[in-house]
Amino acid sequence: MASHSPLQLSLPVYLPDDETFQSYYPASGNDELIQTLQGCAAGQRDKSVYLFGPQKSGRTHLMHATCARANELNRSSFYLPLAIHASISTELLEGLERVNLVCIDDIDAIAGHPLWEEALFDLYNRIAEQTDCALVVSASASATESGFGLPDLVSRMQWGVTYQLQPMADEEKLAALQRRAAMRGLQLPEDVGRFLLNRLARDLRTLFDVLDRLDKASLVHQRKLTIPFIKEMLRL
Repeated sequence: MASHSPLQLSLPVYLPDDETFQSYYPASGNDELIQTLQGCAAGQRDKSVYLFGPQKSGRTHLMHATCARANELNRSSFYLPLAIHASISTELLEGLERVNLVCIDDIDAIAGHPLWEEALFDLYNRIAEQTDCALVVSASASATESGFGLPDLVSRMQWGVTYQLQPMADEEKLAALQRRAAMRGLQLPEDVGRFLLNRLARDLRTLFDVLDRLDKASLVHQRKLTIPFIKEMLRL
């Protein structure tokens, strides 16, 4: 990452260098969301964004991409996946209002945990008092449906804009796979891409992980991505 706060250096979370806006293929209906996140990274848009969608729908990619864009602009950022909340302290949230961009992933993971809910409520309030700090959070459901026990926290989450991540059609998933393959110098023929869509789980996280495995296998075996080769490598 190009820009760090002292807290970032103590948190063992690193942004993958291949999850940027350039590598993200937006589904129809998500264009405004992308523009808003890019604006948050630049300090030019809404100060609070609540993004929700199912697991493996691309939420984390977008959070990483937003931080990456902020870093490209030499703005400080902080990414926190609350799926690991059991192994960290709420003290990690102290002072985050001094960072230009705060991205909190899987915020609903702490729903029903009073100490974390209070700490997040306080963070929202501190950020609201700042002039150059944006907060982007993600969850699997809307703020009112995520099981938070603190009504004031739910209210704060609704202060800003809320977006529901629209699912990708199969044609868009195929295009996303081909874009990711091209970024790795691979050619993914349409029939091979459709084979993957038909034989694997259709969430992009799974598809991308498999594509990464096939990329490495193709280099080792000096083979192109063909259906017979994929069947052999994945034992399908």
